[in-house]
Amino acid sequence: MNEVRWDANQIPELRGKVALVTGANSGLGWHIALQLATHGAHVIMACRDNTKAIQAANAIRSSVPDARISQVPLDLSSLASVRACAKRVINDQSRLDLLINNAGVMFLPYERTDDGFDIHMASNHLGHFLLTGLLLERLERTDGARVVTTSSGFARFGRLPTDNLHGNERTSSFHAYSNSKLANLAFSCELARRLEKGGSRVISLAAHPGYAATNLQFGAANKMRSPIKAGVRRLAMRVSNAVLAQHARMGALSALYAATASRAANGEYIGPDGWMEQRGYPTRARIPEKASDGRRAAEFWALSERSADVRY
Repeated sequence: MNEVRWDANQIPELRGKVALVTGANSGLGWHIALQLATHGAHVIMACRDNTKAIQAANAIRSSVPDARISQVPLDLSSLASVRACAKRVINDQSRLDLLINNAGVMFLPYERTDDGFDIHMASNHLGHFLLTGLLLERLERTDGARVVTTSSGFARFGRLPTDNLHGNERTSSFHAYSNSKLANLAFSCELARRLEKGGSRVISLAAHPGYAATNLQFGAANKMRSPIKAGVRRLAMRVSNAVLAQHARMGALSALYAATASRAANGEYIGPDGWMEQRGYPTRARIPEKASDGRRAAEFWALSERSADVRY
């Protein structure tokens, strides 16, 4: 990248384009949706809570009165919900220019979804894996389409599961989250390889926000049984967000660059340019070897296909 720092003012005109953003009702997803709508895209906000999605859409319209926004229900922890979401998008849209795999959960206590998968791996990776596969045909028929998957610096601490995606109650919430973020990055890299090998016009990129102040950090506190421990956790996160984190609108820039910048290329990983990639403007981030390893990624891809009952 050149020396000019990239920001949202450099997003090109997006009128006529359609973008699906998961988890668009708050945090990074909301800021991504806001900027895409500001620059003319029709933004589909795919969210678990439709009431919050409507409120978030109205907040965008207060800044962008002519914004084209629609909502579609999506609970990424449920494979049935993912399939219903994809079916509705396919029925409603003749094109899909951008798929922003943004939604996620963080540091939750061990829990299995109704489909039997670890809550972190299901919500952060497997749901997005299935959604991308189901929407790939729409992406393929749209010239210049991109898939952007949100990972995290925590990916460097993760390990890719080899046998199943059920998780283990002995695994800490830290490592469960890190594993799912490594899965996001490995998926994005492997998707890029497969798209290029198949001669597809679609490109796949990954992005991470550094340390951005969002509601994601408070999810664990909301699941705690002890009000005292939950209160301490919330206070700690408020202080950390205020002192160490960058604003969510800055954290969103990495994904926005990956989604819209003309220089962004298939297989790239975008993150902040500051110290330890924690804050700053978009630049190319370092991909850990355990995410870029083609053999490991291919094996994990096959496991994901079996788990989600999808092939692409």
